[in-house]
Amino acid sequence: MPDMDRARRVCASGELADGGIGVRFTVAVAARDAMRDVGAFVIRYDGVAHGYLNRCAHVPMEMDWQEGQFFDSAGLYLMCATHGAVYAPDTGHCVGGPCRGAALAKLRIEERDGSVYWLPEPPFFPPEPNESIA
Repeated sequence: MPDMDRARRVCASGELADGGIGVRFTVAVAARDAMRDVGAFVIRYDGVAHGYLNRCAHVPMEMDWQEGQFFDSAGLYLMCATHGAVYAPDTGHCVGGPCRGAALAKLRIEERDGSVYWLPEPPFFPPEPNESIA
């Protein structure tokens, strides 16, 4: 069982549907001499919650078409709204477009007791206390 003090609740399990809207949250990333807040998201695919930084592997821009909309119209792949890079939702590996061979930065996600949790691991950390992740 993971350290419960490290786990950060992102959303209720029922907020995620297979191939549906994702839930955005914020993580802090170590960047040179400072921490920088970066967007992240969780989605559900094939019954499992997965989390990634909200940064395309091709160009580090947020991926969602509209807030929380990461999937293509069929709900089978994650797609970057800017250049059309396509990612496998369970691994984050690029399967088409300008990012071929790259991958999204995957976050450690766990689901239990009706909630989805992010388990921070270096180089990804909880944001400052005044920031909300849910």
